[in-house]
Amino acid sequence: MKAIIYKGPKQLEVLEIEKPVPTEGQVLVKVNRAGICGGDLGIYKGTHPRAKAPLVFGHEFSGVVEEDGKIFKKGTKVTVNPIYSCGECTPCKTGDQHVCNTLRLVGIDRDGAMAEYVAVDEKKLYALGDEMSAELGALIEPIAVAVHSVREPGYKPGDNAVVYGAGPIGIATAFVLKKFGCTNLTIIEADDKRIKIANDLGFVVKDAKGLDLEALKQEKTGGNGFDFVFDCAGVEVVAMQLIKASKVRGKIVVVAGYKTPTMFPLNEGMFKEVGFEFVRVYRDKDYEIAIELAKDEPMFEKLVTHVLPVEKAQEGFDLLLTPGTGAMKVLFEF
Repeated sequence: MKAIIYKGPKQLEVLEIEKPVPTEGQVLVKVNRAGICGGDLGIYKGTHPRAKAPLVFGHEFSGVVEEDGKIFKKGTKVTVNPIYSCGECTPCKTGDQHVCNTLRLVGIDRDGAMAEYVAVDEKKLYALGDEMSAELGALIEPIAVAVHSVREPGYKPGDNAVVYGAGPIGIATAFVLKKFGCTNLTIIEADDKRIKIANDLGFVVKDAKGLDLEALKQEKTGGNGFDFVFDCAGVEVVAMQLIKASKVRGKIVVVAGYKTPTMFPLNEGMFKEVGFEFVRVYRDKDYEIAIELAKDEPMFEKLVTHVLPVEKAQEGFDLLLTPGTGAMKVLFEF
């Protein structure tokens, strides 16, 4: 079968490899679409702390069950929750399996889904329904990240919010916020093409270039600051604004993964008694909610800007690593 293989820092290759053989409790899934995540970009650049070459990329995907399992029948359209928890550590035993002390993921700690077939634990599969497109099915994982980012810190309908970053996770978070009852919502983004995409999707977007944050707070919150500030950007210039954007005792939710050590103006946080909440991946319930939201909001599919054949693997990664291309979510078609 064809697969996109991480060969080493800034090296990938499309190769013919053996089709995986499911072990006890696993099923074989024929992949339809597989997406590039920010984590995949980190693997490609050689900066991921756990991923080791050679490795099949990919943990965002949709496909169909290849043979009858104990739960799912052949031909069932599915996606997978790609995280694996040990079940024995304190977080696992206290209901926080998503932050297991030894958390592992498909496509990072074991071969992933940028291939014609992938073997996964059947209990980690979710049925998508016959009506969901392969593209939308491949977005369930990032939508689940957004659901978790909104649910975990306790967002309540009616709370106002600002989202820094109009990448796939930022816009997915904005969609989820709207679905959860946020009517006063602003996105802040610096990239002109992403600003246009977010505007076209119906969001209020402010250009980060030359932004007057105090004026924005006055316009949207009467000067008080935002109830929730979501950081989906993960860059230091944003880190320096998060507390300023928040209201007194507001909640700052760090969704993005920072690539380098970053300065935060912590004294400002003390003066306002802001709460910082860091979120990671998702709970099983978040996955279930993500599937239902995707069925209810077809606009999620607009996050997909490119669907490429597997042979164009390098082009797909380059699109996301080159500023100004306008690429959001890049999928490979199998």
